[in-house]
Amino acid sequence: MKLITSLLLATSMLTATAVEARDDIGKYPIQSLLETNKAKSALLDIPLYFADQSYGSESSKYGEVITNKKTNAFNKSDQEACEWVMLSALKALQERAVKEGMNAVVNIQSYYKKREFVSSTEYECGAGTFMAGVALKGTLVKL
Repeated sequence: MKLITSLLLATSMLTATAVEARDDIGKYPIQSLLETNKAKSALLDIPLYFADQSYGSESSKYGEVITNKKTNAFNKSDQEACEWVMLSALKALQERAVKEGMNAVVNIQSYYKKREFVSSTEYECGAGTFMAGVALKGTLVKL
């Protein structure tokens, strides 16, 4: 029995091919996502300002915070998984603003794998076979 098990193990090791995990980084539009019904029902009533978008004068500032969210991407398109996890990351920023007594999140930028991507029109999302992730950083302020 040990011989059969050893032979099966050796055979499987010889015939196995290297499997490389997929981690594609894509860029997706912000505005079209924010206009969806999914976004309108998921997000809080806390304004979000991306990159250098202008906003009113701040009366107080909490500072910069980071969120890093993941979601199941199995059997979903990259865009579908990335939209879902982006909404989760944005909601986390909004919830943190509420917790800290602030009422807006400004200078939001992608921070996937600790690499800054600053854009007022797009966000970055890493998508693999089983997981998708969005990392954001933004500044919590009171307007």
